[in-house]
Amino acid sequence: MTAPTSQTPHATRHVPLEDTEGVPSFEASGGDWSDIAEEAARLGDERIVVNMGPQHPSTHGVLRLMLEIDGETVTEARAGIGYLHTGIEKNMEFRTWTQGVTFCTRMDYVAPLFQEAAYCLAIEKLLGITDDVPERASVIRVLMMELNRISSHLVFLATGGNELGATTIMILGFTAREEILKVFEMISGLRMNHVYIRPGGVAQDVPPGAIDSVREAMTKVRGYFKQLEDLMLANPILQARMKDVGALSLAACMSLGVTGPLLRATGLPYDVRKTDPYCGYETYDFDVPTQDAADSWARLIVRIEECYQSMRIVEQCLERLAKPGPVMVADKKIAWPAQLAIGTDGMGNSLDHIKEIMGTSMEALIHHFKLVTEGFRVPAGQVFQTVEHPRGELGVHLVSDGGTKPYRAHFRDPSFNNLQAVSMMCEGGQVADVVVAVASIDPVLGGVDR
Repeated sequence: MTAPTSQTPHATRHVPLEDTEGVPSFEASGGDWSDIAEEAARLGDERIVVNMGPQHPSTHGVLRLMLEIDGETVTEARAGIGYLHTGIEKNMEFRTWTQGVTFCTRMDYVAPLFQEAAYCLAIEKLLGITDDVPERASVIRVLMMELNRISSHLVFLATGGNELGATTIMILGFTAREEILKVFEMISGLRMNHVYIRPGGVAQDVPPGAIDSVREAMTKVRGYFKQLEDLMLANPILQARMKDVGALSLAACMSLGVTGPLLRATGLPYDVRKTDPYCGYETYDFDVPTQDAADSWARLIVRIEECYQSMRIVEQCLERLAKPGPVMVADKKIAWPAQLAIGTDGMGNSLDHIKEIMGTSMEALIHHFKLVTEGFRVPAGQVFQTVEHPRGELGVHLVSDGGTKPYRAHFRDPSFNNLQAVSMMCEGGQVADVVVAVASIDPVLGGVDR
């Protein structure tokens, strides 16, 4: 008996059909996938439908994979999403432009700084202050994003290795990532969900000694990468599990809108940092790694090489940070927070700033109060801004009606688009290869569901 065909993503209504050879088949439309399996079983179809999830199968967040199998071969694969829905985009419509950073940083929580950067760059376009952002602020943004790219790829290496049974790879990967998270905490005050990149610049300058700490961290991270390469790249078991598994051609990537390491593993060097530079990326010296095998192994190689390129960019950022300068636009109607400092009670506005607005300038106090509580107004219009996220092209579409809050904020999250490739990558392969294929996509469901 032939497998049913689906006219829509989910199906419940089954109409027995007769094909040219007189073998019954079934056409399904509407409803839920679980009903298909139940109806097929009632009709005597010997297909087996397996739910992989909802859980964490080689990913970050809750993903449900619905697999139809014939023995150990996957004949149909579907991805079920929505289990991590947070309503971030809708919530941003009820918060000021600056408060929106607090929401979008929590989407892809493995790479939060990229959402912050894309969102703030879009706001700055609407405000018309892109060229007013201080150079030092742009350098710090690039530094933080490239460190975040390395830490994100380390999570891919660690969790992917763990799913394949290589616990040592997981331990090494997370140990290396810890060095970068320490840097994030030192500079932004938080290990994740930083809210560090703000409209007009960054929340505060890097603290004294930060440049030396980053250099020391990068030395340690390079050492961990050497160990990871020794464990992984010459490992015949890992190669057997990943080579020719989860293949996705260039044509398939183009048709599905797949970007990032998956696209570059097909040989196309598409990188937003090169094609549509932002934050001064056109002034940095780095390469765009590619492979042409278009399989899970090629994606592993691309991500490792990208980490080394990010380290090159980090070194260039550290050299540029030797020159002091402002980290927020001069316009006090936009710049918030006004002036942060580390005091005995933790991080907050500097005592000098508080003394000025509380004791000498009533106008400054009123303005500070309005800026914090009401926020600044953004001219009416709409804009689309993209950045090169660790998982691909991240886009943000912002619409302003001239008020102090976004009229609409929508993100083009790369994990959402890349997950569309699950069927192409898994169907025809083994059940065990599904984990490898999904791991090579490296999706973060917080960004998918939003």
